[in-house]
Amino acid sequence: MQFKMTVFVLLMLIASSVQADWMRFRGPNGSGVSDEKQAMPVKWSDQKNLKWKAALPGRGSSSPIIVGDKVFITCWSGYGMNRSDPGDQKNLRRHLVCLDRKSGKILWDKSVKPVLPEDTYTGMFAEHGYASHTPTSDGKHVYVYFGKSGALAYDFDGNQLWQTIVGDELDPRRWGSSSSPILYKNLLIVTATAESEAIVALNKETGKEVWRQESTGFNATWGTPILVSINDERTDLVIGVPFEIWSLNPNTGKLRWYCEAMSTETYCSSVIAHHGVVYGIEGRGGGSIAVRANGKGDVTKSHVLWSGRDSNRIETPLIYQNRIYFFSKGIANCIDAKTGERIFRGRLDSENAAASDQREEQAGNRAGGRQGRGGFRGSDYSSPVIADGKIYFTSRSGETYVIKASDKLEQLSVNRLTEDNEDFSATPAISGGQLFIRSDRHLYCIAEQDN
Repeated sequence: MQFKMTVFVLLMLIASSVQADWMRFRGPNGSGVSDEKQAMPVKWSDQKNLKWKAALPGRGSSSPIIVGDKVFITCWSGYGMNRSDPGDQKNLRRHLVCLDRKSGKILWDKSVKPVLPEDTYTGMFAEHGYASHTPTSDGKHVYVYFGKSGALAYDFDGNQLWQTIVGDELDPRRWGSSSSPILYKNLLIVTATAESEAIVALNKETGKEVWRQESTGFNATWGTPILVSINDERTDLVIGVPFEIWSLNPNTGKLRWYCEAMSTETYCSSVIAHHGVVYGIEGRGGGSIAVRANGKGDVTKSHVLWSGRDSNRIETPLIYQNRIYFFSKGIANCIDAKTGERIFRGRLDSENAAASDQREEQAGNRAGGRQGRGGFRGSDYSSPVIADGKIYFTSRSGETYVIKASDKLEQLSVNRLTEDNEDFSATPAISGGQLFIRSDRHLYCIAEQDN
């Protein structure tokens, strides 16, 4: 009996120590929600609860993913380091970097030459650069999308398995592209809106194109699609596009349903889903919507549950315990997922608002010459994530706010990792009680430490 009890305890300890992977943009199905039970850090700095800090071989806005004992992230180098003198596009290199999650040591760094001409590093494109698409993994291989340079697959030793070009067009707005690839069964689904106004599915083993859905409606779309399970036989691939929400059959790319949505000429954020309902909150032009995802054809009059005028600019919202949280210009918002009615709205408390504004302006000038908080500057790119009942939101200037998931605004802390002018546009990753935060220069691992 004692032996059986000992074995049981050991198995429980092993199970509790298993670290859940975070294998795509915003983790499980792009939800930003971690169901881990480990206690998460609340307060940190460059002296407290910083497990490691790793210098990256280039800049980027993509988010890290975590697979077992490895961290994968993309960046770019060789061109666009300075807006006034970006250099020669021939020197542009996109990188897939693999780090050891325990130490932050770079295990390997694989670079890819560009397919030219590329978008010029100027204007709005300088907001995020050439490494904005977050990698994804199936636990065996890691997949990246590098815009005009295509989709690529690597094994965990850094060996390139294949490379497939899915489009060679340039974004007419010169904003580039940012949608991240996702996996469905044996398919790698790539949202190549800037490069070919299409969503393309590739065989993940060979890189061969399986299906392609082209439409001018994909123009001005920067969000990442999600998968919505309808029943045992049906899964929908859903994405927000200008003026509408679309659902495709992920096996074929054929349109299943669509509905009229926010009156906006661009769709920058990603939709989210919960219990078969798709939610969208978009920023440029504003608007929010909830629509049931089990329809066919035009479901505008039959499946829309509610619509509103909420606005969150660029970040993707977060749904947790039937509440939707989103952040815009330093304001935390929460609405009821069932009704769309406001639960709370309040300003986040910065430890030093004046210093924060100055850092934002300095970071903006270095990244692309943005003009203060008026206009497009003032937009944060990072999306909120949650674990252990705590919501984490990172501003572009590098402040990460921690608020309690509840029906009132309860800010637990605000944290900074550096006083340097680094641009924090990536969404944090969560795994094993650790928080991985990326700037345009470094990757940070935050965890409870004995310090």
